[in-house]
Amino acid sequence: MEKVNELHIECSIEKALNIIGGKWSFLVIKQLFDGTKRFGELQRAIPKISPKALTDTLRHLENHQVLTRETFATVPVTVEYTLTEKGHSLHPMIKEMKKWGSHWG
Repeated sequence: MEKVNELHIECSIEKALNIIGGKWSFLVIKQLFDGTKRFGELQRAIPKISPKALTDTLRHLENHQVLTRETFATVPVTVEYTLTEKGHSLHPMIKEMKKWGSHWG
C-alpha cells in the first residue's frame, strides 16, 4: 500500500487562535489594554481564574510575544506584565468580539 502524506495548511484564524491561546487569554489581554499590571492585579481583575491558569496564560502569551514580563529585584520580587505592539494590535478584534457578545450573547 502506498502511504499518503497529509498536507496540513494552517489557516489564518487557526494561527491567531494558537497565538492567543486558551479561554483566559482574552481576559488577560483585555486587562492589559489599560496598562501594565502585576500578577495580583490581574488575579483580582479576573476573579474566576486560578493562579495556575493565570501563570500558564501569562507564560503562553509571553512565549508568543503578546506581552512582556519585567522582573524587579524587590522583596518579594515584583513582576509586571505589559502588552507588546503585537498585543496592542489585538485591540480592534477584541473590541468587535465585545460588541458581538453584547448583541448576541
